[in-house]
Amino acid sequence: MRPEGWIRCLLGLVLIATAAGCSRVTFLRPDVSRGDYRRVAPEVSIRPDRKSGAINPVRAAEARLLSGDASGALQAAERALAIDDRSAEAHSVAALSLDALKRPREAGAHHRRAAELAPGQGSLLNNYGAWLCANGRPAEAAGWFDRALAAPGYASPDAALANAGACALRSGDLERAAASLRRAIEIAPANPLALRTLAEVELRRGRAFEARAFIERRLAAAPADEESLLLASQIEQELGDTAAAARYVRRIRAEFPRTPDSAREGGNP
Repeated sequence: MRPEGWIRCLLGLVLIATAAGCSRVTFLRPDVSRGDYRRVAPEVSIRPDRKSGAINPVRAAEARLLSGDASGALQAAERALAIDDRSAEAHSVAALSLDALKRPREAGAHHRRAAELAPGQGSLLNNYGAWLCANGRPAEAAGWFDRALAAPGYASPDAALANAGACALRSGDLERAAASLRRAIEIAPANPLALRTLAEVELRRGRAFEARAFIERRLAAAPADEESLLLASQIEQELGDTAAAARYVRRIRAEFPRTPDSAREGGNP
């Protein structure tokens, strides 16, 4: 994925970590443009200042991040924090910018500060939980997803549920993962992360037909990403349909040509 596409994945609706092959787990960073739903989910929207109608410093930082300028977004967020170091939103944009710049330790500090400053803002609690899980702390992450779900007026509970399910899968807790993911798709039947991760859960449980149904729903819900196509290929391989598995591998090669063949598993060309 091009850097700008990944950045758009950070700002929209919902973020996650990566591993390899069928065992990859991710959180949903919001994807507006491309469908990289394997990342966890910051929920940020660009809106004018209510009083002046102008774009305030935090909105300016968000706009730069959305445009793909992570370095500029970080600088703008730091300027916003110089004005008000208790701005949860400025800390959140700084965290997302640092995530994009592959500076996870610094990003985590800002994610935590944002959550501490806005304990009732579910999206920021969700984001911190996603960061924790993506950085090897899934047990801590679960509590933050629960806090997000309990936040009054949280508008995107399916995002936290999808992230919680993906994190539970990362920990090997298939039952908890399935329960969270099914709750997510009850709320938002087209949630891409929940559908993709539930397909992986069912495959691990040995229920390849159920896995096929969920991955097909995932591919219908949003633009295909490489991980979903790879999982679809693995599912078809498990079902014995090598022709279908090969079709998915060809799609990966056609749609994601920069990926080395050695990184692809689960099907033959």
